Amino acid sequence: MGDDYYIATTTFEWFPGVQIHHSRDLANWLLLARPLERADLLDMRGNPDSVGVWAPCLTHADGLFWLIYADVKRLSGSFKDAPNYLVTAPSIKGPWSKRVYLNSSEFDPSLFHAPDGRKYLVNML
Repeated sequence: MGDDYYIATTTFEWFPGVQIHHSRDLANWLLLARPLERADLLDMRGNPDSVGVWAPCLTHADGLFWLIYADVKRLSGSFKDAPNYLVTAPSIKGPWSKRVYLNSSEFDPSLFHAPDGRKYLVNML
């Protein structure tokens, strides 16, 4: 957005989930927000080590920040069937909406905003 750059980073099993950093030069970054700071947005009770939030995707469209994230629940078996969620906010600092469940087909979700206004969810599957 103009001269402002934002990045959402993985926090794995650490709460609050996701860290959003801001930069104006892509070299110096400042922690700006931790959007998943409420249990209704991220409930990792019972998650083993090294799981939790993997590869969040942050985009901006239609006057909102859109954050998509997976909550990986296990490392063995069908660990790739992690629930993917969406939250939005009018400002990078929030407030963030209630989470919306998207699917449980793999992880690393990403959101594409088409020029006609439609949204497309892309993930590993």
